[in-house]
Amino acid sequence: MRRGSLPRTLLLFALAVSSLPGCASVSRTSPPAPTEKAPAAPLIEKAPAAKPEPAPPAAKPPAIPVSDKLFAEGMTALQEGGHERALELFSAAWREEPGHAGVAREFDGALLALKKNGDAAYAQGKPEDAGKRWTGTLRFLTHPAANPRGYPFTRTEVRAKVDRLSASLMEKALLEYRKGNIQAAIADWKTILSYDPAHEEAARSLRTASEQLEMLKKMPPGK
Repeated sequence: MRRGSLPRTLLLFALAVSSLPGCASVSRTSPPAPTEKAPAAPLIEKAPAAKPEPAPPAAKPPAIPVSDKLFAEGMTALQEGGHERALELFSAAWREEPGHAGVAREFDGALLALKKNGDAAYAQGKPEDAGKRWTGTLRFLTHPAANPRGYPFTRTEVRAKVDRLSASLMEKALLEYRKGNIQAAIADWKTILSYDPAHEEAARSLRTASEQLEMLKKMPPGK
């Protein structure tokens, strides 16, 4: 081989190698391809919050029967010592509900207490109170809720007490009237009528005495 031919051979070899793909001595880095963005997920609209259902109305308590209300009022009157008032309310409850259990249970005790209080008032010198309680006893003795067979007195006995009281007051009133104490006589006749408005003799005497008292008031003094 001739000297000087080797460099040419090397040159040709180098050119051949450089033409091979991927063997370039200098390569430029190409920019990365743009990355495609994934399509955005569609927004899911939130459903409006459901309105809370209104609470069901509270159940109304059952209505109290009128008879029970009247009976309760009667028990209150009884506890306060109003025996006649209690008997009136018990009677009203019985009209609303015949055979009312509470009335059947309490009626006799209230009636016995009313008569007993009349006896006590008479003993204390309170004829008006005695007369009212005795006549009240007579009024309720015939009520369907009463059981008079178990009472320590009879209707006849109570009626006799009232009649004796009226007779005593009539006698006292006439005595006062004859003495000229017209106002005292009028007070006694009014007492009789307070518990026995149908007492005809007391009503007639009261009218006469009241008219006379008015005439006396109109007379000039000294006559």
